[in-house]
Amino acid sequence: MQLATIVFFVLGLLLLIGGAEILVRGASRLAVAVGISPLVVGLTVVAFGTSSPELMVSIQTALSDQPALMVGNVVGSNIFNVLFILGVSALVTPLIVAQQLIRWDVPLMIGLSVLVLLFVQDSNLSRGESLLLAFGLLAYVLFTVYESRRESQAVQAEYEEAFGAESSPRTWPVDLLLVAGGLGGLALGSRWLVDGAVAFAEALGVSQLVIGLTIVAVGTSLPEVATSVVASIRGERDIAVGNVVGSNIFNILGVLGIGGLFASGGVAVSETAVAIDIPVMVAVAAICLPLFFTGNRLSRWEGLLLLGYYIAYTVYLILAATQNVRLSVFADAMLYVVIPLTLLVVGVTVAQSLRQKETAG
Repeated sequence: MQLATIVFFVLGLLLLIGGAEILVRGASRLAVAVGISPLVVGLTVVAFGTSSPELMVSIQTALSDQPALMVGNVVGSNIFNVLFILGVSALVTPLIVAQQLIRWDVPLMIGLSVLVLLFVQDSNLSRGESLLLAFGLLAYVLFTVYESRRESQAVQAEYEEAFGAESSPRTWPVDLLLVAGGLGGLALGSRWLVDGAVAFAEALGVSQLVIGLTIVAVGTSLPEVATSVVASIRGERDIAVGNVVGSNIFNILGVLGIGGLFASGGVAVSETAVAIDIPVMVAVAAICLPLFFTGNRLSRWEGLLLLGYYIAYTVYLILAATQNVRLSVFADAMLYVVIPLTLLVVGVTVAQSLRQKETAG
């Protein structure tokens, strides 16, 4: 592998991260300046802005006819967002989960994950299905804006503090330049990142799906890491969770939906992704509901549980990619020991939480 390939891959990753950061900053300031509430900015502009690297990579992979990278990027990012980002954020400080997330956003994330699994049973995501997802994004944004009016003053104040950056007509040219520069960085960075990812896959002898699930997914999710971890450190614990859930919804509706429209003949999906990786994405989304339901918070031990599962999933990908003889033993241990124990513990915790609510009621 040529040194130039590695250099351009790293530069592409840096451009994606930097482009997303200045895009979010400029767009947030403009949105607040024209009268959009900081809460809506946080739930839409910021959550979607931190997912903009995935979108640009998705479009680039579609134009380059690299569907495995697109699917791996979206699926891997959604798994990484929940297991790693929420895990690390909860270890920093227990996270508070807003009622809107439990009532609407998390069930939507689960439903969309299941919908994608149903769509790709024929190993293809058609343009019609991508268009349906893209229209779903528009409906989600409109509904989010409507629902934001019902949030409590405490949540409104938290988003005001985090995203209520001052802007005026005098600063609009700078904000517009930030948006334009961010989009330019995302476009160029996505091209370099995709080209480098393809070269890595060829040099390492692994599938593009594995590269998408690991290197590309983690790289394009770094803006979410920064946003959620910093929010948890500052005590903005609603934002830490809302950013992850909002980004996952955007990945499915926006990244797969819009990206799929650029793929001629639809997006081809490998049998491995259909049989293993997308079901893992569904399971990861589903585990959020009982964890969030217990006390409307994500505790440190639950964060540690999520982080442990991300490590286990990564180990599985490495063993599978290298065709290691220990793969079957590892898979059996996870399937028949670790996962059943986890379900038992979560079930007991949910039952205890229900009893406490009944007693309090």
